[in-house]
Amino acid sequence: MSYKVFLVEDEIVTREGIRDNVDWRSVGFEFCGEAQDGEVALPLIEKTQPDVLITDIKMPFMDGLQLCKIIREQMPWVKIIVLSGHDEFEFAQSAVKLGVSEYLLKPISAAELQSVLQNVAAVLDHERHERASLKELQGRAKDILALKKERLLLDLVLGGLSSSEAIEQYGDIGLKMIAQYYLVILVKVNLFENNGHLNPIKHQEINQIVTDLTDMHQDAFYAHKSAEELLLIMMGDNPQQLKEDGQFLAGLIKKDIEEYTGCRAIFAMGSIQQRLTNIHISFADALARINSTPRGAAVTPDHPVGSLRETPKLNQAAVEQYLRTGLMVEFDAFFDRYLKHISEASLQSTLIKHYLFVDLVLTAAEFVAEQGGEEIEVIPAMTDIESLMGRLNTIGEIRKALRELFTAVLTFRNEQANREIEGLIYQAKAYIHSNFARPDLLLEDVANSVNLSPSHFSTVFGRETGESFKSYLTRIRIERAKELLLATSLKCSEIAYQSGYNDPHYFSYAFKKSTGVPPQQFRELANT
Repeated sequence: MSYKVFLVEDEIVTREGIRDNVDWRSVGFEFCGEAQDGEVALPLIEKTQPDVLITDIKMPFMDGLQLCKIIREQMPWVKIIVLSGHDEFEFAQSAVKLGVSEYLLKPISAAELQSVLQNVAAVLDHERHERASLKELQGRAKDILALKKERLLLDLVLGGLSSSEAIEQYGDIGLKMIAQYYLVILVKVNLFENNGHLNPIKHQEINQIVTDLTDMHQDAFYAHKSAEELLLIMMGDNPQQLKEDGQFLAGLIKKDIEEYTGCRAIFAMGSIQQRLTNIHISFADALARINSTPRGAAVTPDHPVGSLRETPKLNQAAVEQYLRTGLMVEFDAFFDRYLKHISEASLQSTLIKHYLFVDLVLTAAEFVAEQGGEEIEVIPAMTDIESLMGRLNTIGEIRKALRELFTAVLTFRNEQANREIEGLIYQAKAYIHSNFARPDLLLEDVANSVNLSPSHFSTVFGRETGESFKSYLTRIRIERAKELLLATSLKCSEIAYQSGYNDPHYFSYAFKKSTGVPPQQFRELANT
């Protein structure tokens, strides 16, 4: 993609010369317009929206500095190149204050201007890349925030949070969950085709419908975005009004889903609760009602309530510990102990399945971010949890999906650990090479330089290099001694001192043990 450039120059010969002789395309630009002064240029610049403005300073009606000031205020992203005669150089300081990118003295050749434009294009490329990176980071942050919001709301409806925890954690992500009464509404939609596959287009349409309608109600939260069960939490200060608002919003959602997607939907309202921590009771009521309701009917809180067994809870501490210290060979045992019971329950409710995967994926993403990784790259499932869940219908399929998730995270963890160890070994070797001439250099000194205990450092160094610290240090010292023996006429005693030995006799012993000959004989053999 090329950048657009606009030229303002009152001398027609100069303007046409620049316009016709510069090879704009070769430096990544498109010539989009020209004008003879700033006053004529302004509306044209506003229309063409150039990336770069080239302007003379001395012009009638509106000079270049006035034009630069207006452009800088109204279009601050535009790069400005100023052209000036030799006797106008005093304007350079004013131009710099206006944020001009380049200040060029006339006459300027086409080649010189092309070279400057190449530099400006490089700056524009960098800024475009930075904007793209920022947009990507903002998108990732938005995805993470959405997952956090979803996990907290699911924790709430499944009875996993106390009121104080809920209020505090919701406040951290910008949600206000304080009211006199609370209500849960479930909407069930059949999005699967006859072949059992999820219809992704209709799923997106339904998600957008529910999002748009709940966003219009400041006390309504869309907490569940799975394929089959949509969950709303509503708040209010009057129970009768809350009930009527809930019926109205659920009715709108049902109507729009059926009208715009052709999918049949049913909804059920739970009982109205006064305590935040009792939202799970309202959810249990709604779930029991919707499971016992004929398709196409809408259920109110007056409908008989069935029984709902207690929802199993995910042991998040165990998951976090496994991510930090676990091995993949331990996965099956870990799954059977901590994940199998909730996986079995998730097969009975899409909501519980969603709760399981949102919690696991978010916990894994937070761990990856803590280790300095990019969550989306390590866990691509973050972007399509609903589609993934639609394919999981047995314990075996859930086990396989979670094995893939944990394999990706543990592989990343191990790679990060290996890179960290490689960095430590590199630092340790650099420290040794800088200090081997010190006769008092000890393993403890090197360990301290990389913030490890001596025993741990000794183990890691030996494992990663294949030799002990003492052996490595001796080898470095002997290699240095060889260099000095061959390249200088220093005495062996002086070479011993420069190689890290304060005792020439011990140096001679160590050198012979390493090379098979004493230092002096090594020198003589090399010179024969």
